Amino acid sequence: MSDEFATGQHGAQDPYAPELGGFDGLDRAAGTDEDTVVSTGTTTVGITADDGVVVGTDRRASLGGRFVSNKNVVKVEQIHPTAVLTLVGSVGGAQSFIRTLRSEANLYETRRGETMSIDALATLAGNFARGGPFRAIHPILGGVDDEGEHVFSIDPAGGVLEDDYTVTGSGMQLATGTIEGNYDPKMSIEEAGTLAAKAVDAASERDTASGNGFVLATVTAEGVDIEEFDTVAEAL
Repeated sequence: MSDEFATGQHGAQDPYAPELGGFDGLDRAAGTDEDTVVSTGTTTVGITADDGVVVGTDRRASLGGRFVSNKNVVKVEQIHPTAVLTLVGSVGGAQSFIRTLRSEANLYETRRGETMSIDALATLAGNFARGGPFRAIHPILGGVDDEGEHVFSIDPAGGVLEDDYTVTGSGMQLATGTIEGNYDPKMSIEEAGTLAAKAVDAASERDTASGNGFVLATVTAEGVDIEEFDTVAEAL
């Protein structure tokens, strides 16, 4: 994927420059009835490696985990020159969340003449999630900056937790078990990508809301690359 990403027009407050404006300028997504929400269900994993970060997801969207509504969803998007965010939960809320966060990261760079640190980006994501209209989301933020490699879990209440690896979604227990016994902080980014694929594959075997292929985002100091696979086996 290109290092360029979309420019937004939101006027949200720069978290490190309050004088630049308030959060009232955000285009908030309207809430929807939970019974009619198209959910990504999903299994998403983020893993730090010795030379970067990988984020892997399945490609299935479902209605309440009972009906497959789409088999080709790309659940990870670039939001920053060296960071990605996953889509988890209601599709509309997740897409709106990504557009908003991408716009704010771009606006920060325009105003400051420098890219936002990954820690600041995670804090901003947590602020947006807390009490906002982005319903039923639990994304993973993965990125690389001057401080190193980062993987954050952003919970619906605005909690921001950094770890060597993290898993979210309906298949998280199965995927976490796969990673737990095989993770090595010194593994290469290629090895981390293979481990992410195995974790999503394990979840897809038993979780009805996960499946239909694999998407792998590789993040290094040079930028972001996102690959789509029709089957997990193609990534192994």
